[in-house]
Amino acid sequence: MINSLRQIAKVLSKASDLESALTLISKETTEVLGMDSCSIYLLDPDQKTLRLRASTGLNQEALGRGTLELGLGMTGLAALNREPRHSSNAQEDPDFKRVVGAGEMVFKSLLAVPLMLEEDILGAMNVQTRETHDFTADEIDLMSLIGDLAAGVLYRTKLSDQQSRQLRELQGLATVSEAVTSPQYLDDMLDVVTNMASRMLQTSVCTIFLLDESGDYLELRSARRYDTSYQMREPIQRANSVMGTVVNSGKPIYVPNVQEDERYATRELAKQDGLVSMLAEPLSVRGRVIGVLACYTKTLRGFTGQQKSLFATLANQTALAIENAQLITNAAVIKEMHHRIKNNLQTVAMLMRLQMGEADRWSTREVLEMSISRIQSIAAVHEMLSERGFKLVDVQDVLKRIATAAIVPPNQQIEISVSGIEVALPSRLATAVALVVNELIQNGIEHGLAGKPSGEIKITMSHAAEDILISVKDDGWGMPEKIERNLGLDLIETLSSDDLKGSIQFSPAHPGTEAVLRFPSVNE
Repeated sequence: MINSLRQIAKVLSKASDLESALTLISKETTEVLGMDSCSIYLLDPDQKTLRLRASTGLNQEALGRGTLELGLGMTGLAALNREPRHSSNAQEDPDFKRVVGAGEMVFKSLLAVPLMLEEDILGAMNVQTRETHDFTADEIDLMSLIGDLAAGVLYRTKLSDQQSRQLRELQGLATVSEAVTSPQYLDDMLDVVTNMASRMLQTSVCTIFLLDESGDYLELRSARRYDTSYQMREPIQRANSVMGTVVNSGKPIYVPNVQEDERYATRELAKQDGLVSMLAEPLSVRGRVIGVLACYTKTLRGFTGQQKSLFATLANQTALAIENAQLITNAAVIKEMHHRIKNNLQTVAMLMRLQMGEADRWSTREVLEMSISRIQSIAAVHEMLSERGFKLVDVQDVLKRIATAAIVPPNQQIEISVSGIEVALPSRLATAVALVVNELIQNGIEHGLAGKPSGEIKITMSHAAEDILISVKDDGWGMPEKIERNLGLDLIETLSSDDLKGSIQFSPAHPGTEAVLRFPSVNE
């Protein structure tokens, strides 16, 4: 027995944190006692629930999920009564309680001991065997001594983890404080807050929703990005939603399981994203709620009073910073707007100069129509920017606007459709894409479908490896044997290669012609 304790003490002295201590204790206890499984349950902050934290024989999927109520089951009774419980045929014992999803049916015998530090219960641990086993007095004493030794190690490592976490929280608060007081764009500052909040509370997702101008909807402005699907979430109605309740009451809300709570309107989306528990805090400034800061976990979990207090502090700092950042952003947006208007006026001027070289080939009306079409393409990008901010542009939406505004001869019926993946690009790249696709549409109308009473142009967006593909396909006469050089084609090739760092390829479509624009998804 002495040698066994010495062996375990030597191994446990190497544990530097709680998780490694749990793993070492369960592994060494299994080997020293010659058992088939050793499992450790720690008491939750509510002081009522024992949660499975480590095991050498139970299903690993049950770790962190499997629970026993204090006082229920042989392990729960061992913890509550502060004394060992054992049975050679545990499955038949009236006190035995199976942990859901743990896979305990393969085991027969069980010995459980409490994990105590003086009079405080930290949890309990048990060992199990596949074959029937009568536990001897020496085994029970050794297991109890291991439990006492383990309790001391777990307390020390848990305390160390708490101190490390508090240090990280202080460092996180300092980082957030620096971010919210620095002169940067609002969305950049919000990204810092959600990232730090998620780290400090150890959650899977942290989001910031802000009220829109109407006050009827909450729009997602930032999220810690573990899953891109969450970034595409639609605005949430203030009425009849958990987020709206937080705004209306001005008080935080904790939801144990958003997948099952009827107040949570997007339960199916929560299931897809794997979100379970939620803590939401109002963003209030001078008595007015402007949004919600929320964190989600991937497993059922509560939040301690300290965590809630920390979260409330972050929300208060963030709300104050939003007002300051909006003042800074308004000034920066005006400057940025002037800069972009200047650049695009220069682009328009350049297009007109290029067009002057071919002016003698076209009528005044045709020249004006081509100019209007190109200017409308640029305008579509900036219409999106004015509606949704100055960060990224939804390219599919821009192309739909261009398709709607395309100049079609009055004697033709041409349907232009846009489909495929959603792509968001910086304004400069979005403008280049808009101009290229506009030229391809007009080329399809003027040449591919010329003289036809009706036709169709399909624009499709897709991914290929690390590239974005945009196909523009018509069902017209097909490709000519020789493609004549003109301003439109030169413009397409120049924008594709120089601005987008990509390429353009034309091919027969049977019927019609297909042009495929290919460029890297990240080229800035």
